[in-house]
Amino acid sequence: MQIHISHLLRHYKRVEVQNVMVSSAENREVAVKFGDAGFGKRPDVLIYPSDVLNFAKKGATSFHASEEHWLAPLQLQPGVGKEALNSLRLGWDLILDIDCPVLDYSKIAADLLIQALQHYGIEHFGVKFSGNHGFHIGVSRHSFPERVHETPIKDWFPEGPRRIAAFLSEKIKPFLAQKLLEHEQAHMIARRTNKPIGEIVKEGKFDPYAILAVDTVLISSRHLYRMPYSFNEKSGLVSIPVKPKEVLTFDTKTAQWDRIGEVVPCMPEPPSQEATKLVTESFDFTAKIEPMIEQEKVHKDFEEFTASVPSDFFPPCIKLMLAGLQDGKKRSLFVLTNFLSSVGWSKEQIKDCVNEWNKKNAEPLREVNVQGHLRYHGDKKVMPPNCSNQAYYPSLGVCKPDEFCKRIKNPVNYAVLKFKRQQRQNVKPKFS
Repeated sequence: MQIHISHLLRHYKRVEVQNVMVSSAENREVAVKFGDAGFGKRPDVLIYPSDVLNFAKKGATSFHASEEHWLAPLQLQPGVGKEALNSLRLGWDLILDIDCPVLDYSKIAADLLIQALQHYGIEHFGVKFSGNHGFHIGVSRHSFPERVHETPIKDWFPEGPRRIAAFLSEKIKPFLAQKLLEHEQAHMIARRTNKPIGEIVKEGKFDPYAILAVDTVLISSRHLYRMPYSFNEKSGLVSIPVKPKEVLTFDTKTAQWDRIGEVVPCMPEPPSQEATKLVTESFDFTAKIEPMIEQEKVHKDFEEFTASVPSDFFPPCIKLMLAGLQDGKKRSLFVLTNFLSSVGWSKEQIKDCVNEWNKKNAEPLREVNVQGHLRYHGDKKVMPPNCSNQAYYPSLGVCKPDEFCKRIKNPVNYAVLKFKRQQRQNVKPKFS
């Protein structure tokens, strides 16, 4: 959607908007988007209220900030190693990004996550409308304990937020399924989300995460989210704070730039270590949530496998992903990079493949997200999630097994076994 320049200037000219945005940007990396021209330079910062309007005068449409807080944001550069990032990082906020094409369903998920946070004794958190179909729920870095498992909490990024989000997602899952079905029947949910009924109801059981995600899978260092009071280019609406008790009744009309009333901070300052119980239980839940993060380590049978498996030997799910997707692109990127590295593809091969794949998507991922994930992935050898992981292949609608799939537990097994079988068949016997 094209946002008229006069609307941008009149909104970003409001001093109270500028003040809240600059306050939100303190110690954070900022990226400024200039409509269809994409993002400006990274890293960038907002220091003075006038910076907001000056960017708008140059064509800025939206502002995005890092979840991480940095000692010196302008020292961040592409290719910076993990140790250097840890030395610069002051901490990180937990941002739960509810991703669903239907706002009504996002409201239900946001309300349940709010209740879950309150259940764990967290009362000081922020909620804001994303500007389109979802909500962001933020918990300040000051809410967390100083250390977890003898490691400073600031160094638990991105693993920390992934663990917490996966834990909370699991906790609310049965209630989310119940509430969504109370709101609408399964066939209507399938129609509104453009999903076949067989993808969202399996063996008579409705899976809410087939149509909705608490989107933290792709979090990597320097991950960004839309700042409060920033426009959303897709809808023309503004990402405004929402009172937790008003999420279920939220009306997008209040997010129109010319209908925004009082401008308020998005995230309140919490008492120290308010989220300790949540962090402790989330990390203790590791055994269950590791498949939802990235901890399915390479099986020992494949540790020495370094040949590059041709795409002809890829399983149906990976081929379907590579053909381009409507939804679930972030989770797919996570799967594809881990799969390709595990079947012997080089960093350059993976980069070229991912860039070509992104062009095929109905709505490509932002270039900054793709390249950020590729940098974070680096040379890691991590298996993609197992075939049985409902948060991935089934919910993405790419689990279309053939006969060979019945023999394997992970897409990597499929590709490697088929490739090795072909190699054996090509070896001619030698007779003395």
